[in-house]
Amino acid sequence: MLVSNNSEYAVTVKDLEKRFGSFQAVNKVSFQVRRGEIFGFLGPNGAGKSTTMRMLCGIIIPTAGEATVNGFDVFHQAEQIKNHIGYMSQKFSLYEDLTVEENIDFYSGIYQIPMVEKKNRKDWVVKMAGLDEHRNSLTAILPGGWRQRLALGCALLHKPPVIFLDEPTSGVDPISRRSFWELIYQLAAEGITVFVTTHYMDEAEYCDRLAMIYRGELVAIGTPDELKVKYMNNDVLNLECLDPFGALQAVNGIPEIREAALFGRGLHLAVNDASSSIPIIIKALQERKLVYTRLEKIIPSLEDVFVSIIESRDSSAGL
Repeated sequence: MLVSNNSEYAVTVKDLEKRFGSFQAVNKVSFQVRRGEIFGFLGPNGAGKSTTMRMLCGIIIPTAGEATVNGFDVFHQAEQIKNHIGYMSQKFSLYEDLTVEENIDFYSGIYQIPMVEKKNRKDWVVKMAGLDEHRNSLTAILPGGWRQRLALGCALLHKPPVIFLDEPTSGVDPISRRSFWELIYQLAAEGITVFVTTHYMDEAEYCDRLAMIYRGELVAIGTPDELKVKYMNNDVLNLECLDPFGALQAVNGIPEIREAALFGRGLHLAVNDASSSIPIIIKALQERKLVYTRLEKIIPSLEDVFVSIIESRDSSAGL
């Protein structure tokens, strides 16, 4: 057993593994999540994010290792874990043929909310989700952002100390995403631990700390700023141009460029030294008669960090 439930950590993981036959989905992952922390779990599709989360939620049993959630062991106390967490999947886990109130009532029954508390908890969910005028509306007709808030409210009905959010903003508009993260900040301020997976790198900036998983292995962990400092040894240049694909071909093969990736309307280029590399890049663009509007050193984004880590891992593995 790793910790008791009075620990400063809400989630502890040590050498956690999950194998499906010969496939190693999660390979000796270790980390800790403090109480009241917003902890982001990042990785491409198939990296092991959801598998790790499902083990921590008591949905699937790990193959090996140790892990506790709110002091409960994932191997032997899965049902206790389920009673002390909230879980929201990217599908929102709502019944679209039920109304807003009927969905809340259903989950109140699942979580065995006492009758004396049921009305207050329902009113809280409706207010938080901004659905007071839509209590009797079918969930199917609600915009994605409202269904998202309703799903979060249903996951919080029983006041869990830890909540797991699996790609919660997938498929919703940017305004709804921002509004949703404001709710996450409110939850963390109230002491709730938030464990969230996301593939939106701008969202990852909102987290207190991040863990990056790739091919089942934990490859980086730290605050957003720590990751940028620790894992980006190169300078990063932002190249904006009219023909990004042409520019990518033009700079490929330049020894000074360690990595080049399409980014918005241009490229992000990882180089050993910005000052010496810029003139070389300009010359290559001019030779191809490619027009650029900006070429400058920038602070690396988390996407730059993530791409750099993945390409470094693939390179060392000979992929």
